Amino acid sequence: MSSDVAIEVRGVGKNYHLYATPRDRLRQLVWGHRKRFYEDFHALRDISFDVAQGETVGIIGRNGSGKSTLLQILCGTLVPTTGRVSARGRIAAMLELGAGFDPEFTGRENVLLNAELLGLTPHQIESRYASICEFADIGDFIEHPVKTYSSGMQVRLAFAVMAHVDADILVIDEALAVGDALFTQKCMRFLRAFKQRGTLLFVTHDTTAVMSLCDRTIWLDRARIQMDGTSKEVCQAYLQFLFESVQGRADAPKPKSSTVATTEGMTAGAPRDVRLDLLNQTRFRNDIRIFEFDADTPSFGRRGARIVAIALETTEGVPLAVAVGGETVALSIVVEAVDAIADPIVGFLVRDRLGQSLFGDNTFLTTQASAVALQPGQRAHARFEFDLPLLPPGDYSINAAIAEGTQHEHIQHEWMHDALLFRVETSSIRHSLVGIPMRRVEMRRL
Repeated sequence: MSSDVAIEVRGVGKNYHLYATPRDRLRQLVWGHRKRFYEDFHALRDISFDVAQGETVGIIGRNGSGKSTLLQILCGTLVPTTGRVSARGRIAAMLELGAGFDPEFTGRENVLLNAELLGLTPHQIESRYASICEFADIGDFIEHPVKTYSSGMQVRLAFAVMAHVDADILVIDEALAVGDALFTQKCMRFLRAFKQRGTLLFVTHDTTAVMSLCDRTIWLDRARIQMDGTSKEVCQAYLQFLFESVQGRADAPKPKSSTVATTEGMTAGAPRDVRLDLLNQTRFRNDIRIFEFDADTPSFGRRGARIVAIALETTEGVPLAVAVGGETVALSIVVEAVDAIADPIVGFLVRDRLGQSLFGDNTFLTTQASAVALQPGQRAHARFEFDLPLLPPGDYSINAAIAEGTQHEHIQHEWMHDALLFRVETSSIRHSLVGIPMRRVEMRRL
């Protein structure tokens, strides 16, 4: 095992024997290998990958894909049927809710027990106990049996212990899904700080959290690795897979554009940030370079409708090649029906280079009173007018989509990744994802 590899997984498989009745289990004991009374269930098949020291890896997949089984094998609570796992350093894990806690013990007793099992000495436990209690923030419940705790309180206590054991590798399995918002934010701050010094394996169904936190993502499905790559690429493929598993694959491939896409169909005194006039005269002006719409960018969907043009425009309908953060712009999206579409919904999402969704909207609420039904070959034009937020320097993309139905139940006809790209060259924003233009900012001596 190389010194720069924290976790090495080679050919790991996990197989369970499923018996129809307890009687079959007894028969198997009597007959041994001469006859089989069970069915094989493969929770994992031929899993191989490495995790480098200091790397943050997300693991995603549907329920039953083998994620939790894999993590239990990595942590040593399950033995693989085939293959091997090697890890370098101390591992601390949050697996299934309540794992490692004795429900009859108090919170204090479970803290002492778990900290010792994770390698802390009695002196270290004593010196860190107050900090663990402060992080968990469950008050007097620390002296009550864990069986009286809510699921959120169990997560608080388990995470607090894990955060104080000086682990080299953290393994987290969907544990933050039951925490309240404030505690989840506290945990995410800890994880971002831990990334600077340790190795992290993070399992969740929240692809936005994965793209925000993880350098790399592994997608498991049906006990096998389906994809291993950058978080953005893997999460986009996984999102497409989820849509297609519900509504089926497209009958026809996406049509290739034979001509340059045009903005045909796009139409040609609001409050503003009081500091923009001053800011726009400095080197911190939020300059944004807008690239051309790419009609052949990757997309997925039923293909009952397609997106034919996207542009950022002025409020008068003039396409923009350059914009400035804080000014009012309009995002125009032209769609064309391939099949009859009764209730079309057009929407967009602005994402940063990590794939984090910053803001977006759709036409569902606007068209409730009068739906814009489309016949095959007809086009519709959706227009979103808004003030550009102030953005940190970097690359951004606009994802666009055309669907049919409601926001909660719909058919996705085309979801277009990275349909319109833009780059923020300069900015006054450094420590937030977006900066909202302020209508009024003041400070006075009291």
